[in-house]
Amino acid sequence: MIRIADLFSGIGGIRLAFEKSAEDVGVDVEFVFASEIDRYACKTYEMNFGEQPHGDIKDIDAADVPDHDIFLAGFPCQPFSLAGVSKKRSLGEKTGFDEKKSGNLFFEIVRILKEKKPEAFLLENVKGLLSHNRGNDIKLIIHTLEEELGYVTKIRIIDGALLVPQHRERVYIVGFRSLQGFEFPVIEDRHPCLKNILEKSVAGKYTIGPGTWETLIRHRKNHADKGNGFGYSIADPDGISRTLSHRYHKDGAEILIDQPDRERPRKLTPRECARLMGFPDEFIIPVSDTRAYMQFGNSVVVPVLRAIAGQMLSTFKEQEKDGVSGRENS
Repeated sequence: MIRIADLFSGIGGIRLAFEKSAEDVGVDVEFVFASEIDRYACKTYEMNFGEQPHGDIKDIDAADVPDHDIFLAGFPCQPFSLAGVSKKRSLGEKTGFDEKKSGNLFFEIVRILKEKKPEAFLLENVKGLLSHNRGNDIKLIIHTLEEELGYVTKIRIIDGALLVPQHRERVYIVGFRSLQGFEFPVIEDRHPCLKNILEKSVAGKYTIGPGTWETLIRHRKNHADKGNGFGYSIADPDGISRTLSHRYHKDGAEILIDQPDRERPRKLTPRECARLMGFPDEFIIPVSDTRAYMQFGNSVVVPVLRAIAGQMLSTFKEQEKDGVSGRENS
């Protein structure tokens, strides 16, 4: 049995990927711990996995986290994202590890890894993590994981557009203490099309209101006059969309769907957003549309995580077959 702990678990996208991958690989996994601060995300998590995540990890003693073999954390990305950094700097606020509320949550990860010493970990964040603060933040992260905690790490940027119809580049950091053989998967481009995840019949409430539409048009013109390409986006149904963000509920600007029978485009429905992230249709959405948009915008591309999880679990399986465990907490 491979035991897994899930930090900043959100609605459980990484857990879902590992559970599906465990079936693919033929190993047994048990999630022994989950932590999530947002109560609405906890509701979605509980409805789908039958367990209520623990609350704020900052309030949890590392010794109280159960022993585990794999540690997962899609830690908060806003302090490192392009949009997050731009907004905070315009307001004169600090970013990255200087941002007190969420930027320093990486050190909560360090606190748990140092105490529990799991065999492996998987961290997920935005691509901007690699370049933020002139690359010094990622240097600090890798130094801490390798030199202070003793892991061998590998990093890869993967675009979710290989598997889902959405451009979504994320950086993945995988580390192992003693087991060898892990390599990031080679993911073949399945050339996904947006039209394949769209619902056949969509309620009128998802059509952009006239006031919002006029504002989007005006903002796009203002950006065009300044010579940049910012503004709303009408998605190509035969291609891929822009990145779904946690702010999608506000106006849907990054991914709008043309409606030939209506004057204005529409937003994606929550179910379409779930599909855009690779969640199966049986995944329960128990919250309001606004909360659902925020949750999926903050989540992970499940098929990408499933591929990475497959490689990690296969590494465990191969070593166990050879009689090498490498687990200190077993």
